[in-house]
Amino acid sequence: MQIVVNDEAHEVSAKTLAALIDELGYGGARVATAIDGSFVPVPYRARTVLRDGARIEIVAPMQGG
Repeated sequence: MQIVVNDEAHEVSAKTLAALIDELGYGGARVATAIDGSFVPVPYRARTVLRDGARIEIVAPMQGG
């Protein structure tokens, strides 16, 4: 399936957002996620099905000041 993650095209085999996070190597990281501009909370990732052409944002929190 062809999707866009953080403005970069990817060909992935993941069917859900949780599987995509693992496939892209973010498995243990604390990240925020959105699909097509809508925030997806952690408890919903495993049941959020990806569709071809989806635009996903994966953002890690930053520290500093």
